[in-house]
Amino acid sequence: MSKYKVDIVGVDTNNLKVLKKEEMFELFKKFQKGDLSAKEELINGNLKLVLSIIKKYNTGKYDMNDLFQIGCVGLIKAVDNFSLEYNVMFSTYAVPLILGEVKRYIRDSSAVRISRSIRDNAYQILKFKDKYLLEHGVEPKTHEICEALELTEYELSTALESLISPISIFDPIYNDGGDTIYLLDQLPDKKERVDKDDAINLDRALSKIGKREHGVLYARYIYGKTQMEIADDLGVSQAQVSRIEKNAIKNLKRLMK
Repeated sequence: MSKYKVDIVGVDTNNLKVLKKEEMFELFKKFQKGDLSAKEELINGNLKLVLSIIKKYNTGKYDMNDLFQIGCVGLIKAVDNFSLEYNVMFSTYAVPLILGEVKRYIRDSSAVRISRSIRDNAYQILKFKDKYLLEHGVEPKTHEICEALELTEYELSTALESLISPISIFDPIYNDGGDTIYLLDQLPDKKERVDKDDAINLDRALSKIGKREHGVLYARYIYGKTQMEIADDLGVSQAQVSRIEKNAIKNLKRLMK
């Protein structure tokens, strides 16, 4: 096993060349004048960048040779489109492109078939986040993504959830050295059903609480956001969101009696 913890067929990952900043500069000048041999040197001199990105996927779930090849596609795109005028390090420019190709490959190879529209939304969201991070140095907020791509929060949440790989109900979720607890053990009994009257009462109660309380509950229990994420969206503190949530639940219980 190499020090990069990734074994790639036909590639000695321990002895890959790493280009110095000055070498990169000279090679890009040559390549942008049409020297294709300089392009090949740039690609070979940045293969360790690809390895550093895909190594976190080395869990036995993915074929690392395939991921390496896909990562190299992103690297080639980065070399083709990079310009010295960007005034940034090549790695800063290349990482989002390489990671984007890898994530897209993993998503499209999923055993669960996702609709084309949701998959397209997910691609646009990842592309926007990568570009925004490159330009601003921070992740975009939820409302910024929605406004830029003209998506609702529900569409955004659905698209991002489509990127999550499915797991088996027989996957272990806890083991303290004794009996293993599997995901199947935590699934509710099919006989446990929500009472129809309770569902109607809940719907009525939700229509009577405040707009902010309603929004926080939906964000927490429908979209699955954390209190910190909601606080960020609303421009308030996490403690305020916690109080709003508690009051909303208290009011729902009162209205449902």
